[in-house]
Amino acid sequence: MSKRNSQTAKTAARERLRQERERQAKRDKVRRQVIVAASVVGVLAAAGGIGYAVVQANKPSYWDGLKDAKVVTPANTTGAKGTTVVIGKDTAKKTLKVYEDPRCPVCASFEQTVGSTVKKDIDDGKFKIEYIGGTFIDGDQLGKDKIGSNGEGSKNAMSAMGAALNVSPEAFLEYKTALYSAKYHPAETNDKFKSDSYLIEVADTVPALKNNAKFQNAVKNGTYDAWALAMSKTFDTNKEGVTGTPSFVVDGKKLTADSQGNPPMSVADFNRVMDAALKG
Repeated sequence: MSKRNSQTAKTAARERLRQERERQAKRDKVRRQVIVAASVVGVLAAAGGIGYAVVQANKPSYWDGLKDAKVVTPANTTGAKGTTVVIGKDTAKKTLKVYEDPRCPVCASFEQTVGSTVKKDIDDGKFKIEYIGGTFIDGDQLGKDKIGSNGEGSKNAMSAMGAALNVSPEAFLEYKTALYSAKYHPAETNDKFKSDSYLIEVADTVPALKNNAKFQNAVKNGTYDAWALAMSKTFDTNKEGVTGTPSFVVDGKKLTADSQGNPPMSVADFNRVMDAALKG
């Protein structure tokens, strides 16, 4: 092989090597650009995801949005927002205020033990009752604009009770009894009352509410949801020093069964303190 041909071959080989290096450099540059672009997109996507999560977390809940909503008041109520619920004969001279939370297990115990006695006394005209419902077991603190940190069953059940009250006071009392019954009242940690279908299932045990389309539509549509919050606010702003449930008040005085301030939880204790209050 001549020296000229050998030199030419070497030159051609170097040129091919140079071109291959340039092509590889371009490929490396493109790859780096793609990696950078993908990283930027990933960061933006992550930021967007975090932003979305933050927005969703700070977005007012359904119940938060009802704080200033127009209140639809059930029938058989009085007051600006229908939060005065008095049941009993007009001839009854005294009124027993009953403070309860639908999810309250102690309220359920009271209703299962003493509820029938209270109902008989109402029917006999011994006294009227005024119902004041709270929703603090849901974690609601309406005076502090905090709603639903621990569920929504109390509010939802209260709304359904408003739908029952709209049917009749008797339906309201029977439904309240059913909700607190041993069969249907859930454990305090079980937010079962948040389910409309469950509330309707319980209502089907009450003759006036069974297959009652108007009642069921009110529950499903949340007709009395804002009313439930208004009622809860009435509980929170009471002037009688009530902070827990169940609590009972006559003539501005809490009825207690002992020196520790516990409510009367037996028929005997209830009759004793109630008779004394009626004489006062």
